Amino acid sequence: MITDDLAEFAAALPETRAIAGLDFGTKTIGVAVSDRLLSVATPLQTVRRAKFTVDAATLSDLFAHRDIAGIVLGLPRNMDGSEGPRCQSTRAFARNLSRVIDLPVAFWDERLSTVAAERALLEADTSRARRADLIDHVAAGYILQGALDRLNHMRQP
Repeated sequence: MITDDLAEFAAALPETRAIAGLDFGTKTIGVAVSDRLLSVATPLQTVRRAKFTVDAATLSDLFAHRDIAGIVLGLPRNMDGSEGPRCQSTRAFARNLSRVIDLPVAFWDERLSTVAAERALLEADTSRARRADLIDHVAAGYILQGALDRLNHMRQP
């Protein structure tokens, strides 16, 4: 299942299992994971992209090891909300990934997530080289935390 509707995604999730957030880029995939209560996102790692089959196998192993129940994939919309070529490649990646990993996938608007991650790393006085290593999975953490906050808001009466 691939959806833009977070409520539909939430309905497909089993209880007390973590979800993953992905920041899909041309050279890397940032990965973050949640806790089992779906309240806190933690940046985990950056996967250096290779061929799709290698990327999918790496993610599949990681998801199995962490008992991941669903995937939130950052959708890089343009600032005006429209979808450009990067959105198309992200949607294609989701379609291909869903063929090899049987987990629900939800898209989350990731506008400015990388900017927020960069700002946080600058505030932490992180060196330029270290920021380059961390930026993608920190951005994945921002993407996932936004989705978790929305999921938790949807659960409240």
